[in-house]
Amino acid sequence: MKENLKVVISGGGTGGHIFPAIAIADALKRRFPKADILFIGAKGRMEMERVPKAGYPIEGLWISGFTKDLRSLTLPFKLVSSLTKARSILKRFQPDVVIGVGGFASGPTLKAANWLGIPTVIQEQNSYPGKTNRNVGQKAKAICVAYHHLEQWFPAEKIHFTGNPLRANIKLNGTREEAAAYFGLDATKPVALLVGGSQGALGINKGISAQLHAFKGSDLQLIWQTGKTYIDQATAEVKALGLESQVKPTVFIDRMDLAYGLADVVISRAGAMSISELALVQKPVIFVPLPTAAEDHQTKNAQQLVDAEAALMVRNADTEKDLVPSLFKLAQDKVRQEKMSTNIGKFARPNAADDIVDQIVEAINTK
Repeated sequence: MKENLKVVISGGGTGGHIFPAIAIADALKRRFPKADILFIGAKGRMEMERVPKAGYPIEGLWISGFTKDLRSLTLPFKLVSSLTKARSILKRFQPDVVIGVGGFASGPTLKAANWLGIPTVIQEQNSYPGKTNRNVGQKAKAICVAYHHLEQWFPAEKIHFTGNPLRANIKLNGTREEAAAYFGLDATKPVALLVGGSQGALGINKGISAQLHAFKGSDLQLIWQTGKTYIDQATAEVKALGLESQVKPTVFIDRMDLAYGLADVVISRAGAMSISELALVQKPVIFVPLPTAAEDHQTKNAQQLVDAEAALMVRNADTEKDLVPSLFKLAQDKVRQEKMSTNIGKFARPNAADDIVDQIVEAINTK
């Protein structure tokens, strides 16, 4: 295998696509320091900002998904434009392989690669594959997945169970005392961690607000990631109940290593990357799937863990009634916490990025 590989990675739209893509690029660079890696994303989407910050060049396509308004009238033109530009980029860059991680840009890029005879590899994060990956999966050399039983969508002989590659900072650091001091909490008392994503999760936030009074007089502490739009309301509610030393609202958590290390139980959306992170750190978790996720894939993701007694699930519509009671019940049940920690740990794949690189190398070698 030559050292100066040329690789294109395409996709994005959400952190669930972008972070795995960057993790794969980093793993490629570790194994092949001279590799030349180019990203192809969708103009106006978050990858156009996040990828350069990670140190990689990116080119954008004029592409978006279907909408139920007049914007959908431009979709045929966008498809032609993106396919043409993707083909032009690939002919100019001459990659040895093209990797698709899902998202709007991934489809045109992988279709163009197929036309040009460039081998392709797909990384599918979810238990229910997205439309883009389903459309291009038949011609891929390898399909790297994080869940079993995807044979109904992809050729069984091409599927490789690698898991989802994770950000490098997802690990546990420091002592419990250091983590508690960082968040201004008591290390001797139990801690719940609520992570609703970088924008927060309205359904989860409302669930906490509805029964925030339950924390008063209890030992349970809470690190509450609210997102920007809910922070003022959460802060005011905490202050009104006199819970400032016990409940810590924050827009965003910079030190996830300390947050995971301190947390006894976690509340989270059920995105594929969140699940992979929680499996790696082996935390008991209550999932609240995002009901508007494409094809309800978050519920399908969470259900696999619920079936394995590795997690609990509360429907988004039921958070105001059921979330806080479920949280307190789990926080008080140490036996169940230990069982869930063990079971969710079975879903962890700490070497996912390197395993995916193995499949990329194989795809190139069998061109």
